[in-house]
Amino acid sequence: MEFPKHPFRTHGGAPVPHHKNTWNTPSVIMPPPERITLPMQQHIGAPCIPTVKKGDHVYVGQVVGDSDAYVCAPVHSSISGTVAEITSVMLTGGQMTQAVVIDSDGKMETDPNIYPPAAIHSKEELAKAARSAGLVGLGGAGFPAHVKLNVPEGKNIDTLIVNVAECEPYVTSDHREALENGKNVLDGIYKVKDILDVHRVLIAVEDNKPDVIEKLREIADNPTMDPQDEVRVLPLKSRYPQGAEKVLVQACTGRRVPPGQLPADVGCLVMNIASISFLASYMRTGMPLTLKRVTIDGSAVKSPKNVIVPVGTRIRDVIEFCGGYRSEPQKILMGGPMMGVAITTDELPILKQNNAILAFDAAEAALLEPTSCIRCGRCVAACPMCLMPTKLEKAVDKKDVDALQELDIMTCMECGCCAFSCPAGRRLVQAIRLGKSYVKKQGRK
Repeated sequence: MEFPKHPFRTHGGAPVPHHKNTWNTPSVIMPPPERITLPMQQHIGAPCIPTVKKGDHVYVGQVVGDSDAYVCAPVHSSISGTVAEITSVMLTGGQMTQAVVIDSDGKMETDPNIYPPAAIHSKEELAKAARSAGLVGLGGAGFPAHVKLNVPEGKNIDTLIVNVAECEPYVTSDHREALENGKNVLDGIYKVKDILDVHRVLIAVEDNKPDVIEKLREIADNPTMDPQDEVRVLPLKSRYPQGAEKVLVQACTGRRVPPGQLPADVGCLVMNIASISFLASYMRTGMPLTLKRVTIDGSAVKSPKNVIVPVGTRIRDVIEFCGGYRSEPQKILMGGPMMGVAITTDELPILKQNNAILAFDAAEAALLEPTSCIRCGRCVAACPMCLMPTKLEKAVDKKDVDALQELDIMTCMECGCCAFSCPAGRRLVQAIRLGKSYVKKQGRK
């Protein structure tokens, strides 16, 4: 297959400031906390059901929650110790879910049943391994990886795209993954490539990361590992939301993913760099997903850094590991400032799919007061999905579900380019999220 020499043109986007303050800061490993809280919903799909009870002893890597549902990923303990309670916690979306609370015994003993999986030769075996590892999309979405890897019959995947765009401001966890675990990344790529019989792999990196491009090219251009030269690095234009799945597919291949369809429908498989790196690690060690690299940054954080933490660690404990707060935080985000979710407390735990925790002081948290729309059209020009955010906002105000559907509201990926580009400070993406809830509510009736 042909490899693009330059990325294809995509519509819209926004020139967001990068603020990559921790890009050159090596990751540090946080000591295990005294207590973790493991929500049973750390993925898109059905929640897990606790498989342990109060008083049980658990090991590192032991399954503590699982479900028979296909779109679901098991949850594993990230410390050894005793189950203190089975409780309920509220997630960032407002939904309640069960959670397993574990008190550490300080020993960090690994589950004796953990061992590397048998040799993997088929996509079914690869998907089974991904599920056993509890792997979900580590770029933020949290989609169970085994569902994505188990490509349906009739879908011909000819291109694997490894997402290293990391276009959100502040977030640098994938940047550090590339620099610190480059060989692991390439091992994962070659394994997935061979198992799925894919002959074109594009490692997509924004051009504001020259060190990552150089590092990955050094390994990708190895004729021993890749004698057919089927793995290449593709520098992308540095423009948000370059890392969004549908935008990335178009930038790398020129193919458009139709509304309501997936990259697999146009012959592509997209995987985050941390996900594919973890797969290689799991195949080598058998240790499931219990640790997560998270960028801790923002004007209210005393010592920003990239931290590798046990999943389930309380956000406040991670902030304290980074020196605590420089000033009283006015806003704390789980994720980046464009698509992240504001949280009301730092008592929430780190989840598998978290890639950043940002805490901002009053000056940086301040937003423009919304004024009347001036019909400038900047939101339309910025929308990667070619939608009309102002019309969507008006339909939301009227609760006109029919108009929302006609305007393809469900195509919106909530990237926030419209709100960022609006000189009137309109809360466009927030309105669209509300409109989506109206459409879903009517669909359930």
